[in-house]
Amino acid sequence: MNAAVQAPPEALDRTLAALADPHRRRVVDLLSRGPRAAGDLARELDLTPPAMSRHLRTLRQSGLVEESHPTFDARVRIYALRPEPMVHLLRWLEDAERLWSEQLIAFKAHLEKDA
Repeated sequence: MNAAVQAPPEALDRTLAALADPHRRRVVDLLSRGPRAAGDLARELDLTPPAMSRHLRTLRQSGLVEESHPTFDARVRIYALRPEPMVHLLRWLEDAERLWSEQLIAFKAHLEKDA
């Protein structure tokens, strides 16, 4: 992996742990269409506000989402995706795919050599 864009292992671990929950993956899916208020996310996922708050806290701590407050009402929290964790995850997956492809090509060559 390119060291200039490599995330620390702990950051990748936090991203993967946050995405392990289906509700949080659904939040990421919804936010991929644009920023949303916490209440809107809770309604769309049919979650209670406290449950949604816990999921959003995990997503914030992982760095996947960021929170802002509109100037008209500081009580409203708007959530948006941060691209960096997903870019790091994609690069990690590409590296894993490349490794497995190389291993399978070497294994195939080994089998063909012995045949």
